[in-house]
Formats: sequence, C-alpha cells, structure tokens
Amino acid sequence: MSIFSRLADIVNANLNSLLDKAEDPAKMVRLIIQEMEDELVRERSNLARFLAEQKDLLRQVDRHQERVSEWQGKAELALSRDREDLARAALLEKSKQADLLKALDHEQQVVGEGIDKLSQAISALEDKLVDARARQQAMQLRERSAQSRIKVQERVRYSETASSVDKFDRMERKIDELEAKADLYSQSKGLDQSFAELEVDDAISQELSKLKAKMNNSEEG
Repeated sequence: MSIFSRLADIVNANLNSLLDKAEDPAKMVRLIIQEMEDELVRERSNLARFLAEQKDLLRQVDRHQERVSEWQGKAELALSRDREDLARAALLEKSKQADLLKALDHEQQVVGEGIDKLSQAISALEDKLVDARARQQAMQLRERSAQSRIKVQERVRYSETASSVDKFDRMERKIDELEAKADLYSQSKGLDQSFAELEVDDAISQELSKLKAKMNNSEEG
C-alpha cells in the first residue's frame, strides 16, 4: 500500500462510526489522535526525503546539462579540425547525456507530483488533527458536565431518599406515641376498675355489717 493510500485512509476515517463502536469514546479519540500524530510525523519525514531527492535531481540535471554543452563544444572543435570521426563520437556522447536529461526530467515530474500530493495530504491530515483535538476538548467538557450532572442527581436522589427516611422516622415516632397513649389508657382503665372494685367491696362490707347487726339484734330480742 502506498503512503498516499495509507494517509488517505486516516484522513478519510469516519470518527463518528468509530466512536459509536467504542466502549470508551474518550480513549478511542486519544488513540485516533495518537495514530494521526504518528502518521503525520512519518509523512513529514517522507516529504523531507522527497524534497531532498528533488534537490539531488536538480544537481544531476545541472551536471548533465553541462556535459551536453561540453560534448557539443567538443564536436564543434573536432569538425573545425576536420576530425569528423571525433565529432561523431562527441555527438553520440551528447545524445547519451540528452537521453539522461530526459529521464531525469521525467523523474523530476514524478517527484514533483509526489511532493504536491503528499503536501496536500499532510495539510488535510493537519486540518483533521486540529478538528479531532477540538472535538476531544469538546468531549472532555461534555464528560465533565455529565459527571457533574450525575453527582447532582446522586445528591438529589440521596436527599429525596433521606427525606423519605425522615418521613418513616416521623411515622414511627407517631406510632410510638399512639402505643404509649394506648398503654397509658390501659393503665388508667386498670386503675379505675381497681378503685371501682374496691368501692363495690366496701359497699358489700358495709351491707354485710348491717346484716350482721340486724341479726344480732333479732337474737337478743
């Protein structure tokens, strides 16, 4: 796979699709950003090598152009000395150098196109990286906000639960009060009954005494 294909795969990656499948979106985003940063470093290194190769090609072109000029001069010199054989040999060497120049020119075009494509791809990756970092910051803010809301809800839920517990406590206290009143009522009723029984017993005793006195009087009479 060419460097352009690999770079295009990253540049065109659908982050939303990846995030939907991620168990930990924040972690997935960090991994994606790290991968993009690593790829950016690699492709910048590749671009640096392309640029170095371009400079080397330019030096080779200059050198072979000088050789073309040199063989052209030698061919002219040979003809001026009636050495057609040497002139022909010089022109042959000149032709070889010209062919090399054509090959170098073609290679220059290929390298130049590669530099353009790689530069565009790197620029696109840089833009994508900026966007991913911005989205990462937004996700972090959303995550902190969500955590804050969760904490608030937990406090509210705890407060509501505590309130319910307080209600149960109050109800239990009321029940305790009712039971205490019932106990007091029972005790009060018991006392009343005891005194009533005493009063009845006292009345019976008095009546019994009267009956005994009457009987004693009858016997004496």
